[in-house]
Amino acid sequence: MVKINYIYHSCFAVETDNSLLVYDYWKDSQDMKLHTLIESRGDKQLYFIESHFHEDHFNPEIQAYADARLLISYDTSKRRRIKPPVATAVLRPADIYEDEYLKLYALRSTDVGIASLVSLSDGTTIYHAGDNNNWYFPENEEEHIRCSLDEMEGMFLSNLKEVRTITKAVDYVMFPVDPRLGNEMLRGVCQWLQQIQTGHFYPMHCWGRWDEVVSELEPVKDLFPETEFDYSGAQCKEEPVFLE
Repeated sequence: MVKINYIYHSCFAVETDNSLLVYDYWKDSQDMKLHTLIESRGDKQLYFIESHFHEDHFNPEIQAYADARLLISYDTSKRRRIKPPVATAVLRPADIYEDEYLKLYALRSTDVGIASLVSLSDGTTIYHAGDNNNWYFPENEEEHIRCSLDEMEGMFLSNLKEVRTITKAVDYVMFPVDPRLGNEMLRGVCQWLQQIQTGHFYPMHCWGRWDEVVSELEPVKDLFPETEFDYSGAQCKEEPVFLE
C-alpha cells in the first residue's frame, strides 16, 4: 500500500505499510495534515528526506522527532548544521542509503542538493525531484541560473540518463511545475515523461498558482495516457505567490 499526501509546496507525506516518508517539509497544510499523519502513524517508521537547504524545502522542526530517520543532503547538513547522529545519513549524489524498509538512491540535481529515488521492499519506486528541473528561463536568464540555457538543458538531460541507469519506469513521481518559467513551464516535465515511464505524476513547487499549473498540464495528459496526473495540491487553498 502506498498513499501520497500533498502537504505544501514541495512537501509530501508518503504512507506505506511500514513507514511514513516526509519529503522537503517546509510548512504544514492549513488543516495540519502532516502533523496529523505523524501523530497517528502508530509503529510506522518516520523518515524526513531533505533534498537541499533552501528555505522553501526545510523546517528545523524535523530535528525534534527523536525516533525519526533523517536522510538529508550534504548541503542541508552543512548549511543547517545537522550532523550525525541527529542525521541518520548525509547524502551526496551517487550515495545509496538502505535499511530494512527502503533503499534510497541520491541523484544529481540541476540546482543544489540532490534528487532521490526510493525503492520499497515490494519493488514500488518513488522519485522526488527536489529542485532538479530544466530551469529554462528564456527571459532574465542571468538572474536565475549560473549557466547558459544550453548548459542547463544538457545537465538536466544528463540527470535523466542517470535515473535511467537505475530504472526506466517509476511508480510515483513528484516534480516541479514552476509558473515562473512561463512558456517553458512544462519543458522539463515533458522531457521527464518522454524518457521515464511514469505511473502517477504529482506537480509541486507551484507557489500556490494551481490554476495556471492545471491549465498547462491538462493538454499534456492526452500525450501521456499511461500516466495518472494528480492535482490534489490544488485543493489545499494555498495563497498564490508571485516571484520574479
